[in-house]
Amino acid sequence: MHCLRCNRELGAGQKSVALYMFAQTVGVKPRQKSAAHRISFCPQCSVSLAMGPPPEGALNMAAWDMIRDLVGSDPALNHAAWECLSGILGLLPATGTDGLSRPSHAAGYFEF
Repeated sequence: MHCLRCNRELGAGQKSVALYMFAQTVGVKPRQKSAAHRISFCPQCSVSLAMGPPPEGALNMAAWDMIRDLVGSDPALNHAAWECLSGILGLLPATGTDGLSRPSHAAGYFEF
């Protein structure tokens, strides 16, 4: 299983958000139902998506609303995202600690 947005591998039992999608006829006999598909997002992408602008398209908006509800309902997903980011940030030197007497002015950012 991989994150749909960043393609990061998600192991069994690893923290993530899963959306299950299926289609079903309503008011039509006999009722037909498609197979359910699982779409997964890592914690970082889930939080990033929820905090970003709404996507275009009705189906994308519906999924975005669900992810926003999950991210906003409990801080556990935010904590999981920050735990992963802390591991990444721990690999980078802190600003101004590169051994030089002058502070570093290099700017940088993380993009999900």
